Amino acid sequence: MSGSKTARGFTLIELIVTMIILGILAFVALPNLSSSTVFREAALRDQVAATLRYAQKAAVSHRRLVCASVAGDQLTLSIATAFGDANCATALPGPDGKQPAARSEYSGITLIASATPLYFQPSGAVSGDGAGSAPADFSLTVSNQPPVLVSGATGYVQ
Repeated sequence: MSGSKTARGFTLIELIVTMIILGILAFVALPNLSSSTVFREAALRDQVAATLRYAQKAAVSHRRLVCASVAGDQLTLSIATAFGDANCATALPGPDGKQPAARSEYSGITLIASATPLYFQPSGAVSGDGAGSAPADFSLTVSNQPPVLVSGATGYVQ
């Protein structure tokens, strides 16, 4: 027997480097994971953008006025009963049959519109009244998120 031993385990340097890397990851990642509010705000912002896109597409496809109203933490849609009608009297459900952004999981998150309601015209443009006045740009802001911008001339939502 030559008396040679094979090394097993980790060196002290490897263990210290691993601990430092884990500490840095914990410092960066845990604050983001511990607050679900950030994720809920981002989800609401995405839902608001999708709802406004849906409103614009519904106005064009139905050839009727669609109104998007903001109240607190909810965005609701309604549609005119006939072409040329300047009043949105009928609730417009989303594809799943519910009001698109009127969900209880978003309660407590602030939703602010530059003007409300927004009127999506049958042409796709967005105006500040049901009579189809000059198109205007609008924005909706969800707390701590970039605003959802709506182009008045085209109805494009970004």
